[in-house]
Amino acid sequence: MKSEKLIVIIGPTAVGKTELSLELAKKMSTEIISGDSMLVYKGFDVGTAKPTLLEQKSVEHHMIDILNPEQEFSVTQFKAYAQEHIQNINRKGKIPILAGGTGLYVKSLVEDYAFNETPGDEVYRRELETLAEKQGKEYVHDMLRAVDPKTAERLHVNDFRRVIRALEVYHMGGELISQDKAMLEDGKLAYDAVVIGLNRERSHLYERINQRVDLMIESGFVEEVRALLHAEVPRNCQAMKGIGYLDIIGYLDGLTSLDAAIENIKKATRHFAKRQLTWYRKMPYIHWYDVEAYSSKELLKIVFQDIAGEFSLK
Repeated sequence: MKSEKLIVIIGPTAVGKTELSLELAKKMSTEIISGDSMLVYKGFDVGTAKPTLLEQKSVEHHMIDILNPEQEFSVTQFKAYAQEHIQNINRKGKIPILAGGTGLYVKSLVEDYAFNETPGDEVYRRELETLAEKQGKEYVHDMLRAVDPKTAERLHVNDFRRVIRALEVYHMGGELISQDKAMLEDGKLAYDAVVIGLNRERSHLYERINQRVDLMIESGFVEEVRALLHAEVPRNCQAMKGIGYLDIIGYLDGLTSLDAAIENIKKATRHFAKRQLTWYRKMPYIHWYDVEAYSSKELLKIVFQDIAGEFSLK
């Protein structure tokens, strides 16, 4: 087990992670590492609920705005970058705070997944994409279920990029993605970590999600997507597949109304929150806090007290 200390704050989207992370980082004079797969992209700000420039100035952030939109970003890259930042911040005598909602990313880091190194096969990948166009994504997902049922169970049919990668790994190397995804044999995490989970009553969470989407529209989400298109950011790039971006493109192309696009974004975000909570159920080491049971100050106080007890801080 690694000796580096780490604080993790996770929870479904719109639950209140950013506020707690910022206040806790200020209180502990430490730095924040983003665990969100979309915040790495430059220019994708409003639609990703990226911390504002003022918030980023108040506390040093890492893993934000590090890639151009057309670049790919994987969980393997995230794990490597995050490990380096955790080590560097620990060397300063600080305990870093990893804040984010991408369950696979956080789980891979704290459980130290050993990722498969099987190379890609562009021809085979295109064959699967063509097959999906003709037979449907469900057909390709069933192909995965036949050879690697554990991974098929974990991956939603619409998480098609990862479905294809899992089949690619099996096709090229005869290996299973699921073989690499297990907690350390001794049951201990890869870090001396406190993993904090925030949650609130589901109907209240969904209302906050709806309000957040409305605020995104008011804050210029449509204008952001228009600017990205004007800058010739590819419509099919990984960054554009973030929740809401293709919906706004559909509106700008005249394929749907703005109201319909907004409703689709709200629905997709609510479904994303459900998937996040599904991931977190696989992480029994999370210490859960009901955000609605405390005021912001009370939550900060009790979380800090629990962290201080774990790390013997004064």
